[in-house]
Amino acid sequence: MPTRYRWNLPQPVPDSYRAHFPDLHPAVVQILYNREPNPEEARAFLERHPGPDNPYALHGMHQAVARIRQAIRGRKPIAVYGDFDADGVTATALLVITLRSMGTDVRPYIPHRVEEGYGLNIPAIEELADAGVRLLITVDCGIRFPREIAHARRRGMDVIVTDHHLVGTEPLEAVAVVNPHQPECPYPYKGLAGVGLAYKLAQALLRANRQVPLPGSVPLDEEELLDLVALGTVADLAPLTGENRYLVSRGLERLNRGPRVGVEALIRRSGLRPGQVDTWHIGFALGPRLNAAGRIAHAEKAYRLLITDQPKEAERLAQELDELNQERQRLTKEMQERARTIVLEREADCPLLFIADPEFPAGVVGLVASRLVDEFYRPAVIVEQGEEVSKGSARSIPEFHITRALDECADLLIRHGGHRVAAGFAVPTRHLDELKRRLLEIAARELEGMELTPVLEIDAEVALREVNGALWKALQALRPFGEGNPEPLLLSRNVRVERQRPVGDGSHLKLTLSDRGVWWDGIAFRQGDWAGRLPERVDAVYYLRENEWNGAVRLQLEIQDLRPAEMGM
Repeated sequence: MPTRYRWNLPQPVPDSYRAHFPDLHPAVVQILYNREPNPEEARAFLERHPGPDNPYALHGMHQAVARIRQAIRGRKPIAVYGDFDADGVTATALLVITLRSMGTDVRPYIPHRVEEGYGLNIPAIEELADAGVRLLITVDCGIRFPREIAHARRRGMDVIVTDHHLVGTEPLEAVAVVNPHQPECPYPYKGLAGVGLAYKLAQALLRANRQVPLPGSVPLDEEELLDLVALGTVADLAPLTGENRYLVSRGLERLNRGPRVGVEALIRRSGLRPGQVDTWHIGFALGPRLNAAGRIAHAEKAYRLLITDQPKEAERLAQELDELNQERQRLTKEMQERARTIVLEREADCPLLFIADPEFPAGVVGLVASRLVDEFYRPAVIVEQGEEVSKGSARSIPEFHITRALDECADLLIRHGGHRVAAGFAVPTRHLDELKRRLLEIAARELEGMELTPVLEIDAEVALREVNGALWKALQALRPFGEGNPEPLLLSRNVRVERQRPVGDGSHLKLTLSDRGVWWDGIAFRQGDWAGRLPERVDAVYYLRENEWNGAVRLQLEIQDLRPAEMGM
């Protein structure tokens, strides 16, 4: 019986740590210790403390606020330039709403993914300059666009950059740069998404305006913006730790208590129950629909949904986003199969998967790369090959920093940027072969000698007979779950397999496990090939989740991996 993963067990909890939490379930204490070894930080984690709440602690914030207020007083048009993903769209909507509350002429600009590509571009800057814009504020982009910012300056525009991506090496001719990754930035929390940084700018502007109101401004409570922060942060897979955890928790409260008109329409169209939206629903239902606009058509549809106050328009836009998401799913599946075939034919043994093809639509290359990483556990680069310029998206594994690898190839690229495990780039098509050669060489060097097997980070070991509703309720104190604070992964050893059968199209496994008279139903997705082959006793790694069927809600095990009980770790 093969296993697909390495299992990492947590370190035992010291008695001194456990003494700080006498009223918590032992499994919850174990999980807390895994994630916050300092008891004081663990307590703050449980209580969802906001952490630093001073937006002016971000380097460049004072200059940004001063320049924006100057533009508003001078009645000069302002442009908010965003990105076409859910993070960028929510950031654009958030800052536009904030600036309009201050009585200014503000114009959103989100580039077209296929026609313009990611980030700033010269034609867009020309268009905005011709329209009279004299201040351009970027959200979720801009940190690696020195040439375009210099061009904006030549056209008489000042530029403020707010961006959470890794900082480049070239200086920017911007009046202010707000990015916690700048070496000179003292802000203690570095994990904010693009929409999180847009929110910090909005916070600073609104607090300044409460002290010295600008003519024509109307009150706006910064708390009213947190639903957008939750949507963008979760959809962008930003870590749900520290300040993000607080912002998303408060944003979920607003989403469920009184969502804005467009979001409410999207919730209904997604088949979700109003008032019961959590991070899972954002990650797998709302976020993909917001992203679909930029992937298949234009992200303006998602932006308009977020700012509209007209129910009929909201319903129409929510339906359009739903249809675009269905088309995105179809395209992704089709392109994934194409890429998978290519990998199996000629790439499977490579340390990095690199596929360039004119048939890959730019809107789904990142999704296809993610699917390949999931299946083959290798860094994956998928490129929409153009006649002169090609656009690629890269996804990686924790062992390989993909953006630093692209940094080593910067002389071949037009532009690039990203994070440790996700990046995008544009490259002259004539350089594709050399780019592939270099990235393969870098991957071979960096990954040499490593055992490239995905790891299951087990949070706590629990006897199956002790798994019950009380444990489920105790685990909810750790919400919201997401990147950086994953749903707890539990291990139960030496459990008896009572039933096992394939379900669906045979690709999934339905089973019943027992431990000393306690029986649990479980489902193992994409593991149907184990049906009829499991030994009598196994060790099981699983999530404890709610399953709704015909209106009834029950707990079940969502099995991630199984091993014969006698196997070691």
